[in-house]
Amino acid sequence: MRAALFQSRTGIDPAANAAALVAAIEEAKVGGADMLFTPEMSGLLDRDRTRAADHLADEAHDRVLAAVRDAAAKAGLWVHVGSLALAGERRDGRLVNRGFLIDDAGAIRARYDKIHLFDVDLPTGESWRESAAYAPGSQAVVVDTPWGRMGLAICYDLRFPDLFRSLSDAGATILSVPAAFTVPTGRAHWHVLLRARAIEAGAFVVAAAQAGAHEDGRATYGHSLVIDPWGDVLLDMGGDNGIGFAEMDAKRVADVRSRIPALQHRRPIAPATLA
Repeated sequence: MRAALFQSRTGIDPAANAAALVAAIEEAKVGGADMLFTPEMSGLLDRDRTRAADHLADEAHDRVLAAVRDAAAKAGLWVHVGSLALAGERRDGRLVNRGFLIDDAGAIRARYDKIHLFDVDLPTGESWRESAAYAPGSQAVVVDTPWGRMGLAICYDLRFPDLFRSLSDAGATILSVPAAFTVPTGRAHWHVLLRARAIEAGAFVVAAAQAGAHEDGRATYGHSLVIDPWGDVLLDMGGDNGIGFAEMDAKRVADVRSRIPALQHRRPIAPATLA
């Protein structure tokens, strides 16, 4: 697979964000990509919830999703939309943070709702309460593609290896981890955790990320990565926005898993007991 990653600085205007995604699809196709990967919150990134509410819709009426599906079909390109904020599905009024895998005919092949939500007060003074606005998902998701079985995750999910064990146990050879990591946590943990997930699963990891200073005042770390099953970094986009490309050879998965057959050696672990 020739993977294209869109490292974006998503803003508060969904129309502008949709136009950027359509342009990225066209550029990825010209660059010979088989699939484009986009970051978490590709359609809208706005922590002003009152302002953002005017732009939120359910899946059937989300204009960004519709634009991406149409562009994917026109380009004949698979697209993993890292995630979109969607409204109208929860009785408690909360949104969902949902990723989509779209095929080269514009059809939705898979959906994944982010399971782990980021609630934290950082030493920098930043405070995040995803659970106040978003309802968590409950189901791990894998989906077959022409290049292998893909497991889906989003951002903070990266810190929970049990999810990635579930995905690799289900046959995933590619793990997609779109994100909007903060700068302090990105500097500390982004590379090491993504490399660990690749090594543990003996799988490719593709992590398209938000990067830079956003219109809503936040800053994100960038460094969109592609990592091979041995843990080698095939692509690191640094802090620059735009499109990056990486070649992923499916035979590499079998090679690494034959040398370190850790997946075959997994055993059920009973709860720990106090000695």
